[in-house]
Amino acid sequence: MLKMAIIAGFLGKTKDRFHEYNTPLDLEGKFKSLSEIDGYNGLEIVYPYEARDPEVVRRLMDTYCVSLAAINVNVKGEPEFRNGGISSPDPEVRKKAVRFIKEAKDFAQSVGADKVTCCPLGDGYEFSFQLDYAEYWGNLIDSLSEAGHHNPDIPLYIEYKPSETRAKCFVNDTAKTILLLNEVDAPNMGVTLDFGHSIYGNENPAEAALLVDRSPYKLYVHINDNDARWDWDFFAGSKHILEYIEFLYYLRKIGYSDYLTSDTSPTRWDIKEMFEINSRITRKIWELLDTIDTDRLESLIHGGDYMKTWEFIETKLLKLR
Repeated sequence: MLKMAIIAGFLGKTKDRFHEYNTPLDLEGKFKSLSEIDGYNGLEIVYPYEARDPEVVRRLMDTYCVSLAAINVNVKGEPEFRNGGISSPDPEVRKKAVRFIKEAKDFAQSVGADKVTCCPLGDGYEFSFQLDYAEYWGNLIDSLSEAGHHNPDIPLYIEYKPSETRAKCFVNDTAKTILLLNEVDAPNMGVTLDFGHSIYGNENPAEAALLVDRSPYKLYVHINDNDARWDWDFFAGSKHILEYIEFLYYLRKIGYSDYLTSDTSPTRWDIKEMFEINSRITRKIWELLDTIDTDRLESLIHGGDYMKTWEFIETKLLKLR
């Protein structure tokens, strides 16, 4: 069964460099809003800024019949994290960032969430000769190892992104994330694969999913789209529809059964309508993939004649006759 969720922050007020969009909502407002959007039963909430009290969260889950897809721990928002949190050369800054992750894992366990995801966007650099790469990479490993070994029953997933808030994030692609986790060597770790981050980083998201599947690490997915020049968080399929179909095809092939979580920013568009597009198009593709002859498609792929493969895509996947 396809499971879909939304990152809670996108249900309320958002902003860019020049404008603010939509209405601020408290945590209950976000739970209520999600319960009114077709196709979703999961929410990803941010610790510690959206939620700290497990009792409140459990009550809201029961009231609105909403599950938690993940707890997203923010290690970039504090003033001292602006130059890096888990990679900082200042041991006190690293200690605080690691404490946030440990607390998030304990919080997740207390509210029944099965994972914590962390996107270390403040950890990176801008210029040549700005820092000692080995020192900062070593700090990343040490911090994530300490955090990963804490409460190992709750998996810790690392989300990569090419840039933002730093011009170049240390953890910026699939292979590097896997390399990092190999060195971290902690139990129950995972990779959060954001479709848009993969596109924006000049990856193929389907290939990225297979790389994670071949690794020892778990996979969790965020869905959105962009123009491959910036992480616009458009709705799924709006720019890369064929890549999105292939992505879902390979998620099915590897047996992915976790949430597809919308990391999608409505900005100028109606919140409910935009998230329902994500749900609607994803479900239609998922159901379409139920109807195709996958043995035939695999045979064509292995046959090496892409013109024949394209004919299958054209008629069976795109339904162009």
